[in-house]
Amino acid sequence: MRLFAMAAAIAAALPGQAQSYVPWTKGAFETGQYRNVFVDMGYSPEAVDAKLREVFDDVFRGPNKVYFEVGDTMAYVSDIKNHDARTEGMSYGLMIAVQFGEKDIFDRLWRWSRKYMQHQSGIREGYFAWSCKTDGTHNSDGAASDGELYFITALLFASNRWGNDTGINYKAEAQRILNCIQPREYTPEPRPAGMGGFGAFSGGQQGPQKMYLIDPETKLITFTPDGFGQRFTDPSYHIPAFYEVWAKWGDDGRSELWMECARRSREFLHKCINGQTGLNGDQCQFDGSEMQMPRFPGMPQRPQGEAPRRNGNNNFRYDSWRVPMNIALDYEWSCADGEWQRQYGEKIQNFFYSQGIDTFLDQYRTDGSLPEGHEILQAGGFRKLRHSIGLVATTAAASVMCSHSKSKEFVDALWNARHEPFEDGYFDAYYDGLLRLFAFMHLSGNYRVIQ
Repeated sequence: MRLFAMAAAIAAALPGQAQSYVPWTKGAFETGQYRNVFVDMGYSPEAVDAKLREVFDDVFRGPNKVYFEVGDTMAYVSDIKNHDARTEGMSYGLMIAVQFGEKDIFDRLWRWSRKYMQHQSGIREGYFAWSCKTDGTHNSDGAASDGELYFITALLFASNRWGNDTGINYKAEAQRILNCIQPREYTPEPRPAGMGGFGAFSGGQQGPQKMYLIDPETKLITFTPDGFGQRFTDPSYHIPAFYEVWAKWGDDGRSELWMECARRSREFLHKCINGQTGLNGDQCQFDGSEMQMPRFPGMPQRPQGEAPRRNGNNNFRYDSWRVPMNIALDYEWSCADGEWQRQYGEKIQNFFYSQGIDTFLDQYRTDGSLPEGHEILQAGGFRKLRHSIGLVATTAAASVMCSHSKSKEFVDALWNARHEPFEDGYFDAYYDGLLRLFAFMHLSGNYRVIQ
């Protein structure tokens, strides 16, 4: 593994000494500098380097790895507990591989993604089936928009890092996706039997429709780029700095559009995040408001006088965990919204600190109250609130933006956390493991703009 050298100008503290933190006014796009928060907070560079290697190996090479090679040329990342490979994990794997300079891992993952996940023709051409069995069979043909977001960005970084003449033309592959995600007309597929008036692809609409990753009116990323899912968004899909990468290196003639998408995405994050707690829902409307439970033909009517059932998608839960880390990335790379991002980082850390640094739970309503039983999103066959290492990781990553003393406690909590099964046997090597690795990359200054 070829790890990046530590940023000496930022991480020059001697072991055991913590530097004072001066808030950034310019991001790494401009300065090329990255903060090593671990070293700033007293960890030695040698210990940080060793820990980062250990966490990387846990994901890609250890006994609980989620990376599996197929033959001589391909590999996939698997959500072990759900027995599948997802565009989320595959695109995360690509981003991690290019950040660490692991070209063989990158190329293997890309070949598997292209062969089994990416539609090469038809109305979904260029998009990726979001979930596949580990033999490549589709569980679903539809896309989840965050996969395309990461695929494009990782491919552009690969182009910048390795060029385009080593067997894969990374730039051309990225440009093909950039072209395919533009709005285009399609005729919805027939609705599955038993679905009443609601088809997963058509969203219940009839006649020609448009498919797009980015909503043309709001310039915000969709939850899914077809049917019902393109009527709303997911706050954890919002990484404005990725659009700046597209604008700088996509060379697709749409730089102004991508910069506008970045600006709109930052504005959206202000709207969808609770002003008191810093929490956001898993999904929401394009204006930042809560999701409403849709009613489709054939659904039973609610008994008269019965209160509407709360939509659990409005709660802070698994997808939502990524938002603190995503905002930290935008702060590190662009810093175009630095003042608000610093306030946000301390706000969300203050909330979780109030819940107990070692005891906060992984699902809340956005006002900070606990969800009722039916609102709790299950995982791995369990419907239970936990103190999950994935959220420990992303709240620690927010320390990149923070100057209050609590941020060190979050960093120490991540450093000392053990990624191991809970007493009831639940263990998530995939999502918890990947978020843990991303957080260590952020906090060590090794999640970078590759130019």
